[in-house]
Amino acid sequence: MKIKHYLYNAFIIENGKVKIAIDPGKNLWLFKLNSLIPKKEWNGVTHVFVTHGDPDHFDYAVPMAKKASAKVICGEELVEDFLSQNIDKVYKVDVGETVDFEDVKVEGLKTKHGPLPVKLAAGLIKMKNELRESSLGGQEVFIGPLRVQRIEKEMQVRNHGTVKLFFGLIRLEKDNNDFARGSIGFNITIGDKTLVNLGDTVLQKEWEGLKPDVLMIPIGGIIGNTMDVKDALEAVRLMQPRMVIPVHYNCAFLGQRNINPADDEMFKREVEKMGIECIIMKYGDETLI
Repeated sequence: MKIKHYLYNAFIIENGKVKIAIDPGKNLWLFKLNSLIPKKEWNGVTHVFVTHGDPDHFDYAVPMAKKASAKVICGEELVEDFLSQNIDKVYKVDVGETVDFEDVKVEGLKTKHGPLPVKLAAGLIKMKNELRESSLGGQEVFIGPLRVQRIEKEMQVRNHGTVKLFFGLIRLEKDNNDFARGSIGFNITIGDKTLVNLGDTVLQKEWEGLKPDVLMIPIGGIIGNTMDVKDALEAVRLMQPRMVIPVHYNCAFLGQRNINPADDEMFKREVEKMGIECIIMKYGDETLI
């Protein structure tokens, strides 16, 4: 089995006639904004897995699935995005649910995207998104302490966003913004190998005892959107994989070259102290298992 990594959480996995793409999203560096997985890799893709709807994980999933006539595996909230584009081989997977294809089996794993705070233009603009559970939502606009608009209604609130402009002089609070839709992790079985990919998530105790052959795990959670190195090491202890590949760190975001730094060498050393192999993969690197 061959595994190729294309930064963020983007992977190509090949095993015989199976060619899987995981999170074919967009490079969010302001001067690129192109597909993380090169288009030459799209040919022959048989399965497209999407962990959630953020652009760095999702934005090229639809065109890739169309071009390759691939099966799509995703969380419930993303299904309509594919069906509306006349992609009919879409398979929803929930936590604890298994979808069994002839050559690939996948189980849904619990994940939870952490809050995403971002500062732009030296703090002139601040954004923060976070998951919420509520039945009352809407939108509010403030100028200084004065609320100038309020819309409130009964709705299923899945997330909440705040945008502050001009150092907080203007503030927009909005529910159900497009953040972390359809979050799900995957326990994928191909032949006699199992691979766990978690997307963007904070630590979940439910992963204990999974023991995959390969664990692809985010470590760049210094801003809180995913696990940081400490929590990722705890997740490794819980799951006891044979091999670990750290992902989703040192990523670019608009004008910032590295919005979520992490010490991957230190992470690797600590994983190896557990007697577990750890491979650091750069753009386009590949490994065999």
